[in-house]
Amino acid sequence: MQFALTEEEEMIREAARRIAAERLAPHADALDRGQGRERLLENLTLLARNGFSALNVSADHGGSQAGTVAFALAIEELGYACASTAVSTSVTNMVGEVIQAVGSPEQKALHLPRLADGTYPAGAFCLTEAQAGSDPSAMRTRARRDGDDWVIDGQKIYITSAEYAGIFVVWAVTDPDARPGKGISCFLVEAGTPGLVIGRAEEKMGQHGSPTNVVHFEGCRVPASALMGRENDGFRVAVGELAGGRIGVAALSLGIARAAMDAAKAYCVERSQFGQRIADMQGPQWMIADREVDLAAARLLILQAAHLKDEGKPFSKEASMAKLFASEAAHRCTDTAIQLHGGAGYCRDYPVERHARDARITRIYEGTSEIQRLVIARETLRQLA
Repeated sequence: MQFALTEEEEMIREAARRIAAERLAPHADALDRGQGRERLLENLTLLARNGFSALNVSADHGGSQAGTVAFALAIEELGYACASTAVSTSVTNMVGEVIQAVGSPEQKALHLPRLADGTYPAGAFCLTEAQAGSDPSAMRTRARRDGDDWVIDGQKIYITSAEYAGIFVVWAVTDPDARPGKGISCFLVEAGTPGLVIGRAEEKMGQHGSPTNVVHFEGCRVPASALMGRENDGFRVAVGELAGGRIGVAALSLGIARAAMDAAKAYCVERSQFGQRIADMQGPQWMIADREVDLAAARLLILQAAHLKDEGKPFSKEASMAKLFASEAAHRCTDTAIQLHGGAGYCRDYPVERHARDARITRIYEGTSEIQRLVIARETLRQLA
């Protein structure tokens, strides 16, 4: 079994690490405090110019064509520095991949280069609704045919980067008489289209620098060419792309977890109690050891899922395993990091407080931990059958 990264993957990881350390990390705390939202836009533009907005998009359409392993490595490094920037970048890559997978030649030629070069600072993935979270087949947003157009009406919630998105991938019911999941289609809607209204930004627990908005569709008229893939086949597309998105969330989780534990280890080395460094006490040493196992195991699960995807093999179960373990590990790592800091970890003067808040959502978006367990069990039992 080959565990070594390719030369290109190593280069991409090092480039992401350098940009993250030099350009993202110095402003992460200010973004978390709601200062200078234009900074996120600057971050996304910088990353696009360096090839990080379309890592798995073909070079023919302006992408980096680097693969899923490289994508996971990059998102981990960005998440280590600034979770808000990393999640926006991950979703933009996800949008590029779905357009590449099912878009028409004209859709690919028009939109993928704009995602890749930053003309679109971000892409938005419009699936979740108030009554359709873990069960997206229950969505109520409708798209009806009107002559040569489609007219979309409905509301999507928790949409990452909506304020900055240049293109929206939107799922809507096109056959209300079909059984759940079978009458849903997928559309591409450009920012500025009449009837596309960006609503309020949520006041979130963490990842404050990345806006999460309600998106309204009020008689939003798009041409027939906006339909992506086959009519009424959109739910299958969504399920497939969510599996890929879970690799991104797992990598983000690992980046946050690493950052928290690196901060905690540095604190333990510097801080003394009872006449000795905290790092020399057995109790903290065991806490650090357990978290090191978490980090290593999460990384292997992520790389396994990413490798399978790059090889064109089934990876849904492995992506869910990676996302489940890495997000739960991020919770354990950030909690341990706070504990090792003592009272200081509960204060905003130290970064572990931010890391804990940023990590909490990773157990929810792109499918909750409970949904991941259902996917893993379903795929395991299907293999037995």
